[in-house]
Parts: sequence; structure tokens; C-alpha cells
Amino acid sequence: MYHQPVLKNRRTLLERAEKFISDVYFTDCNLRGRLYGDSCPLESLASFLSPNRITFIEAAKQDFVPYKIGNTFGPTWWTCWFKLALKIPESWRGKEVHLLWESDGEAMVWRDGEPVQGLTKEGGKTSYILSNCLRDEEQHSVTLHVEMACNALFGAGQGSMIAAPDPNRKFSVQRAELVIFNRDVRELLTDFEMLVDIVKELGEGEQRSFQALFTVNEMVNLCDPSDPRTYPEAHSLAHNFFNQRNGESQHTVHAMGHCHIDSAWLWPYEETIRKCGRSWVSVIRLMENNPEFVFTCSQAQQFQWVKSWYPGLFSEIQDYVKKGQFIPVGGTWVEMDGNLPSGESMVRQFLEGQCFFNKEFGLHCTEFWLPDTFGYSAQLPQIMQGCGIANFLTQKLSWNLVNTFPHNTFFWEGLDGSRVLTHFPPGNSYGMMGRIEDLVNTVKNNKDKGRANHSAALFGYGDGGGGPTQLMLDRLRLVQDTDGLPKVQMSSPEKLFSHLQADSGLLCTWTGELFLELHNGTYSTQAQIKRGNRQCETLLHDIEITSSLALCRSRTFSYPVEKLQELWRLLLLNQFHDVIPGSCIEMVVEDALKYYEDIRRDGAALLREACEALESKGSSTGVFNTLPWERQEVVEIQNEDGKTSLALVRVPSVGVSPAKDTQPVTPVAVTVQANGSVLMENGMLRATITRDGTLASLYLIGANRESLSTGCCGNQFVIFNDVPLYWDAWDVMDYHLQTRKPVLEVVQPVHVVMDGGLRGAVGFTLRISDKSTITQKIVMDAMCPYLKFNTEVQWAESHKFLKVEFPVQVHSPNATYEIQFGHLQRPTHRNTSWDWVRFEVWGHKWADLSEHNFGVALLNDCKYGYSVHKNTMTLSLLRAPKAPDANADMGTHSFTYAVMPHTGSFQDASVIQCAYNLNFPLRLIQCSPDTVPWSAFSVSAEAVILETIKQAEDCKAALVIRLYESHGSTVTATLSTSLPVREAWHCDLLERRDTARPAHVESQKITLDFRPYQILTILLIL
Repeated sequence: MYHQPVLKNRRTLLERAEKFISDVYFTDCNLRGRLYGDSCPLESLASFLSPNRITFIEAAKQDFVPYKIGNTFGPTWWTCWFKLALKIPESWRGKEVHLLWESDGEAMVWRDGEPVQGLTKEGGKTSYILSNCLRDEEQHSVTLHVEMACNALFGAGQGSMIAAPDPNRKFSVQRAELVIFNRDVRELLTDFEMLVDIVKELGEGEQRSFQALFTVNEMVNLCDPSDPRTYPEAHSLAHNFFNQRNGESQHTVHAMGHCHIDSAWLWPYEETIRKCGRSWVSVIRLMENNPEFVFTCSQAQQFQWVKSWYPGLFSEIQDYVKKGQFIPVGGTWVEMDGNLPSGESMVRQFLEGQCFFNKEFGLHCTEFWLPDTFGYSAQLPQIMQGCGIANFLTQKLSWNLVNTFPHNTFFWEGLDGSRVLTHFPPGNSYGMMGRIEDLVNTVKNNKDKGRANHSAALFGYGDGGGGPTQLMLDRLRLVQDTDGLPKVQMSSPEKLFSHLQADSGLLCTWTGELFLELHNGTYSTQAQIKRGNRQCETLLHDIEITSSLALCRSRTFSYPVEKLQELWRLLLLNQFHDVIPGSCIEMVVEDALKYYEDIRRDGAALLREACEALESKGSSTGVFNTLPWERQEVVEIQNEDGKTSLALVRVPSVGVSPAKDTQPVTPVAVTVQANGSVLMENGMLRATITRDGTLASLYLIGANRESLSTGCCGNQFVIFNDVPLYWDAWDVMDYHLQTRKPVLEVVQPVHVVMDGGLRGAVGFTLRISDKSTITQKIVMDAMCPYLKFNTEVQWAESHKFLKVEFPVQVHSPNATYEIQFGHLQRPTHRNTSWDWVRFEVWGHKWADLSEHNFGVALLNDCKYGYSVHKNTMTLSLLRAPKAPDANADMGTHSFTYAVMPHTGSFQDASVIQCAYNLNFPLRLIQCSPDTVPWSAFSVSAEAVILETIKQAEDCKAALVIRLYESHGSTVTATLSTSLPVREAWHCDLLERRDTARPAHVESQKITLDFRPYQILTILLIL
């Protein structure tokens, strides 16, 4: 093959080939410079600028003015519409003709009123094909519109990608013309690119690398860029190389087109809608010319957006779904955060997602798809299985900062023992480019060599959208079965997981959470979003329970199905993995907070209507308890004169009682000490609050036990420097712990606010800095086993982290944290790197540190970040990152936490129930004076929590209830109800009845068996 001896200088030969296809060097005489032939200017180009995102119909009516290439427009987030008049020269007959469009924004081509192609330079798409081979009968004069968003693929960060957006950025079109596209040059360039990459990726230790080097060098010898007649011989050399086949044992890469689109991140929700349109219409164009091309796509919310904004495109997607090329995956409403949403929210993600995919496409997703989320709850395997999902794909744990996760393909076992087959693509990316590097890394990085011989490769521009390109498809097609590389086949998730399942005998099992060793600042960033999420989860819980009971108690009440779905979908949207974590720009935060306000406003109206239907109207005040146990609590009641008073009320489980004041066993006593400290006592707890608001003592009276460490103070506010390595809103680093400073400056010392009886309270104010203060009211209620801290912070810091500490007299190697439908333990020591990297962890409503027969729990109403090291329990309160939102967390924050010492285990001490009580306040309703207390549901076993009561999705005359075992025990529980239940059935989390498992109803009672942490869903036919 080689006509002259070739010196074995690898560098010169390789660089010669690279320069031959370079788009920077020697383009006057290399192959790259021949990609385009003749060009032709547009007949006319005019523009119209809009501050809003408008429809094509509206845009087409506007007055367009002439636009000159290079002129700037903007600012950021505006939209510039262009009207293009094109005339293709007659002399281009038989040629492939493209509209070449290069700009620094994201663009969409519209033709005949329909979107036809996305054009984004950063996404590898700069041309729209007008004709594959121009014929006389084709239209030579064409009018197009181009809709250009004034933002780049990754928003408009000022100075860096994740910086806050530059609001005044200007944009321009650098190139807009008709060109002849030389397809034969593109194909030959791909041959060269892939051979050059093989040389580089396989390296000097592989013979195949040198074979590729000498092949590509000979191709340069044979190919004269100015003479297309020399191309076939060079192409033939490449063809011969790529057609040298693999052995049967070679690893198989399952290539799937993919386009990860963050539902909001460095751009607002509304721009994501257009990103979906631009990306997916480009996918459809590829499918028209590549019938083997398969594209995977998650997030039902995004499909819903496209259906509303681009109905024609959605119809095309439905056609390709039927053909098996466009594959909806994941089964959830959005790709949600894997840590912070409640268990019920996670169930609703699947319920809304799977129902949407079934309705619109007639299919049911069998794989959970969550490639970019910041950790994965240990209850996800059970939730997946309950939603008909047996497989899971992600790759985010490849981002671990310290420890390398030991598997790529394995069984993941959840909290209750449920297992799902799990795959992390070894290429450690969900946005591959079809390059040799991607394929080599997929094999090299596979940590389950010998156990799994199949892996996924997800290719396509992602995060900001874009998706696959024709070039990526051409690359992968070249190396389907090439010696020295893994086999490549266009595939689907179903095919991949079928192969993995069939050969799963040697796979390992990982038990428990998949903890991401990075981005643990997201448990605390954007505290208002966290608060909105928790409060709206609580509100929707109460609306559904109240509406379900109203349905049974009032003939005229109508269950608000459509409105509840609308509110749930808003909540689920805000649980997207860059919104609830707080790693988004300020515009997204504003949208999210507005959605929470919409839920609060509309939800309050729904709750009011349902409460009015619960009881006959009257002049008396009643109390409604939405939780499944009897509660005795102090509540504020508004009197007829408009003033409020306190009452200690007792309310039955999921029921109503008149607001009758009862006397506590021991009233709260509040005493000011000589040294300025205050002593509060309620017969259960005795707390000594010092002048600066810290706890000098928290004594559990019945156990004769001090809770706080000797010589230490509880409720100690501390502040840290919080400067991560790069990911500002995302990360808090371990070294921040070395910068701890207590908040000591007292503005207003402790003083009595309420002097006892049913409630005692003291208040104080501290100064964090000259810009920030903490004002707190410490509250002790009669008959309440925990001490509450109602807190307001004026926060105007920069790169600081505020926490509160409780050093306790407890010694234990593990602390316990509430997660979805259960709890788990994490170490309090730092023995190994796996231990110390958990210096900041997530939990939900409570965390507990216990030794035998004694412990202390921290409860909260809207926080998610914790740290328990040795005997110090810490709750994370506020951060102050400056990117991507320069104003993150600035302003006023209100939140409540509580501390609860207890005897016995946290299970026996009802810590779980107390945390629910803190988060789900008793609701005041109007009732008649003669109202008799009633209960709709109760559960005999304290370990079993009745979490949800709602109307069934597909049956108006049925309710669905969801219960879970919360203690980690095997238990039999009796569910009692006063509702007219005719029959009951076990069903899955999608509410599909299991006809083989009736739940027998006897005397309005149902007996249920639970495994540890098991979730049960029961369909009640009324």
C-alpha cells in the first residue's frame, strides 16, 4: 500500500493528518476548506425585535425592517425574528443546497408556518438543508422565518458559564447565505477524523493505532482537495480499515441519541419550551434520513410543553414513537432532584409522568432515567418498582469528589430490600459526540469487566439542548464493527437492559443510598424555594385528605380533580434538579416562587371549600387534624371580638373536634433568673436560656437527664466562610469547617414574650454582621415534648454559611435521618474517606442521635441540610452564593426548628410523629356548637403512617390511601375507618388494582402486613 518508505515519526504523521482537516490551519489548501462550494447571498433579510416569546402567527404579522449582517440586537432574553427571501441559482441543479446560518444565539427555522430545524452554533447545527439534490421541479424561490433567542446554548453568563446572566448582552448574525454543501467532502472528513482519533486514543502501545496512522497518512498522499476525483480512493482506504471486524467477545456499546434539556437552569422555564422545540424538530429531521436512528427523551412536562406550543411537531413525534425511533423514557413528570422531594412527591412524579406517556403514546416506561441529579434516595428502588419500573440509568456519581464508585452495572437495593438493575454509562457522560474517545472510555472505564459486556453511550449535545447531529450518526455508523474498538449498535434502553438482565448472574449489589460526593450545598441554597416546596407539599396533602372526606360527607361536594392536578404539576415542575436544589439563575427563582404562591393561593381556596363541606356551618370553632393519630396541642383561636387566645385542644386521628380548651397536667412556668437568663418548664422539659439566646441547659425531667454536653451551649448560631472551588450555588467544601465562628453579638438580650400557662416564650436578637441579624422566639407549649425556635433572619451576606449547633450528651457512631417513607443512618465519625466526605448530608423533617435508652432529635419545618459529627448536631440554615444567582438568599427568612430530648428509641418516643406535627398544623374550621368529635381513619400500629388519602385516578367512587412502615420493623396493623367502604384492594403506586390481592374489610377494619419501610397503596371502593 505504501509507495515510499515512511519515517516512523509518529508526531509528524499525526500532525500532518490533523492539519489536513483543520478548520484553522491551511484551509486554503486542505480538505476542510472544500466543505462548501459556491455561495449565494440572500435576496433579502429583514428583522423584528420582541421583548417577549411570541407565536409564529403573531410574529408573521409584524413589520420587519432590513437587517445587515453583523448588526447587533438584544438585550438578553429578547427575541429577534428574521424574514428571509431566498432564490437558489438555476446553475446549482443536482447540488445539495443549504442555508448557512451562524449566530451567537439559539435559532429555529420556520417554513410554511411550521418549525423545521434548530440552528445553534454551539450545538453543532449551522445549516438547514433546502435540497439534497436540486431538481428543476423544486421550488427555487423560498421564504423562511428564523426565530432567534437572545441567549446562548448555556444562557448568558457574564464572564463564565455559571455566572449570573449579563442582562445587557448584545447578539448578532455573523453569516446568512446559501451554499453548496459537498457531501463527499463531509464523508471523507469523517473518515479522517475517526482515524486520527483512533491514533490518539489507542496510543503508542497498540498496533491498531499505528495501522490507523499509516492509513490516514496514505489517504493524505492520495487525496487532492482540489480534485474530487481523488476522494473515492482515499475513502476506499478508510473503508478497508473500518471494515476489519472484531471478535465475538468484544464489548458492545448501545448507542442512543439523547438530548438532556434542563427544564430550567441558566435560562427560564419559558426558554426551555423553545429549546425542546429546536432540539426535537432537529431530531425528527434526522429520523427522516436515518431510519435506524433511535432517540431517548425524558420528562413528560417537556412533551406537554411541545404539545401546547408546537402541535404539528408533537404529532410528528407521536408518529416516530409508534415506529420505535423516538422513545419516551424515565416515566416522571420532570427529572426531579433525588434527595429533597417528599416520598409522596416522588410517587406523583411517576404517576403524572407514566399517565401522560400512556395517554399520549400508549406506552409505559420500564426504566427510570435520571442522569444529572445530585444523589439518589435509598427509597427510590421501592418507588420505581411500585411504578412498574425495573431498570435505572444515571451517571452522576462519576462526579464524586473523593471516592470512585465501584460499579457501572449492578443491582441497587433500596431501604426495604427492593432491587433494580442499574447502569451508569462508563463513558461518564450523557452528552457524547460519537467520537472514538467516547467508545474507548466506555470500555476502559467499565468497572464491571467480566460481569457486564454491554454499555450505553448517550450521544447528543445536552444540558442546554441541541441533541444529536448527522455527523455523530455518521461517526458511529463508520465503526459499528471495527477491529480494536468495541462493537457499536444503535439501540434502545429496552435492548440494553434486556442484555444486561440476561447476563446478570455475576453482578454485584449496592445497598442503600447513592450519595453524590459533591453539590451538598444544594441542600441549603435558595432557602425560600425549600420552604415553598415543604409548605406546598403539606398544603396539597391536607387538601387531598380534606377533599376526600368532604366527598364522603357532602352530597354536593365535587372533588377538584383538574385543579389539584394543575397544582401538583406546578409543584413537581419546581422539583426539577436545578430548581429545588437552588442551582439556577434569579429569573428561575422568581418563577419558582411565583408558582409556590399560585399553589398557596389556589390551594387555600380549595382547602377552604373542602373544610366548609366537612361540617355543617355554625358559629363555633372546630379543629381538623389531617394526621393519623390523636393530637393534643396548643392552638391560637380567634375570638368573636377579633382577638386571639390560646387553647389546649385534643383532636382525633384524621378527624374533627370542637375547639374545647382543656387544662394541661402541668402549665408552662417562665422564670427570669438573677443573671438575666430565663428558665422555662412544662413538666416534661426544663430549659435554661442565657442572655444571648443559647441554651445553657435542656433537662428531660422524667428521665432526670441533661441533654446538652457539659460546658457547652445549645442553639449556638455559627457562621462559616463558604467559598467552593467552582460550583458556587452547588458546593460546600469540607475546608469550610475550619472557618467556624460563633455568632456572639447581642442586639437585644433574652426577654420574656409570653409568661406561661399554655405557652411560654422568650425573644432575643443577635447581630451576625453590620448587614445581617437573627431574631428568634423560643417557645415552650404545655404538653409538648419539644422546644421550638421560631426564627427570622435578615440576611445580606456574601459567601457565608449560617448554621445552628446543639452539642448533646449522647455517644453513638451513627445518626439517623428521615428520608422519603423511612429513615437511614449515617456515621458520626470520620474513619474512612467514605465517612468524612459526608460532612454535610441531607434529611427531611428530623434527624436523631441516640444511644441506648436516650437521644436527642432535631426537627424542622423547611430545612434539608444536616451535619452530626461526634456529639454535635448541626442544622444548616442559610447560604450566600453569588452564582448563578447574584442575589441568592438575600432578604428575610422565616423558619422554625425544634429540639426534642427523649428516653428510649426515637421510634418509641414518637419523634417521627412530632416532626409531622411540627410540619402539619392543626386546621381551624367552622362548625356547629353541638359537633361531636369524629375520626375518619386510624391505624393501630404506631409504626405505620397513613401518608396519603386521595380520590382514585380512574374511579370517582373510590379513594386511594397510602401507608408506610416507618420504624424499620415487621408489623401487622389494623386500619379502621368510619367511611362507607364496600371493598378494598391492594394496588401499585400507579393505582393499578392487583386483582389477586383483595384487602378484606371486616367491621370497617382492614388488616395489613408490612415489611420494614414497606409502602402499601390500598384502593377503597365506597
